[in-house]
Amino acid sequence: MSTVDVERGAAAASGKTRGAVANGYRIPGNYQSQFYYDPGASVEREWTSWIVPLVVVANVAMFVATMYINNCPGHRNIYGSCVAGFLHRFSFQPLRENPLFGPSSSTLQKLGALEWDKVVHQHQGWRLVTCMWLHAGLIHLLANMLSLVFIGIRLEQQFGFVRIGIIYLLSGLGGSILSSLFIRNSISVGASGALFGLLGAMLSELITNWTIYTNKAAAMLTLLVIIVINLAVGILPHVDNYAHIGGFLTGFLLGFVLLLQPRLGWLERRNLPPADRVKSKYMAYQYILGVIALVLLVAGFIVGLVMLFRGVNGNDHCHWCHYLSCVPTSRWNCGN
Repeated sequence: MSTVDVERGAAAASGKTRGAVANGYRIPGNYQSQFYYDPGASVEREWTSWIVPLVVVANVAMFVATMYINNCPGHRNIYGSCVAGFLHRFSFQPLRENPLFGPSSSTLQKLGALEWDKVVHQHQGWRLVTCMWLHAGLIHLLANMLSLVFIGIRLEQQFGFVRIGIIYLLSGLGGSILSSLFIRNSISVGASGALFGLLGAMLSELITNWTIYTNKAAAMLTLLVIIVINLAVGILPHVDNYAHIGGFLTGFLLGFVLLLQPRLGWLERRNLPPADRVKSKYMAYQYILGVIALVLLVAGFIVGLVMLFRGVNGNDHCHWCHYLSCVPTSRWNCGN
């Protein structure tokens, strides 16, 4: 990409994650793993998903507004003619400038793209949040929103809008913080930090609720393959893998805190004799993991924000970390 310097790539394989959060919940003896969906299985409670569709609508509306403000035909462009000129002021920048069918980088900057200098020196910390509602182009938007639908709706149906909404927003913020610590010369936009947070939460949910799964190895292997593939995409140039990693780590820690599943015996305690009833809703290790994750999460946000607003360059403290976001090859370099 020429001027849209960094965009947060979508979770490319996320369409395969639906089974990992499918609701198939039964009591011991007839327990059906959550990893394999059973439409006839009974669930403790299934929520109606509305926050994920609302987020999708908001992102689409924001992209339409972005293209309206961009108004490609109203500006002279050294890269050539606008793409899809029949859309008039909604037409896209020339593909030489933005191959993702989207606005110019200056429009994204004006609307709230993440930019280190403006966050730190011009006290525009709000960009840490607004950047996750902007997209570099139509392709970028479609990839992210399809990923969000596949991952988010099932999670929201299982755990509710409050917990999934918190994970989504805080993961996006965590991704923005880590991105700002390492990327100084480019702008960054996209919801992929928040999407990777949902993937991270799925992984920690599997770990903390380990005892209620029957297909543990299959669930873990599938999730790890999806996560590795999507993080590997981030080593391509112009993809902000720091946002992916920051969002993933935030969501991973939040999953231990927010996505605990009660013990099977607790759900059926009213149908069990007093001697067989469990006294605690959660296992001891679930509480321990939750406390540790919460401490690490709070400490990470505090340290990250302090370093960011003090102007600390993460590359000065980690000389190999730049390989996490771009690996140079004979086909491209990472100097820009």
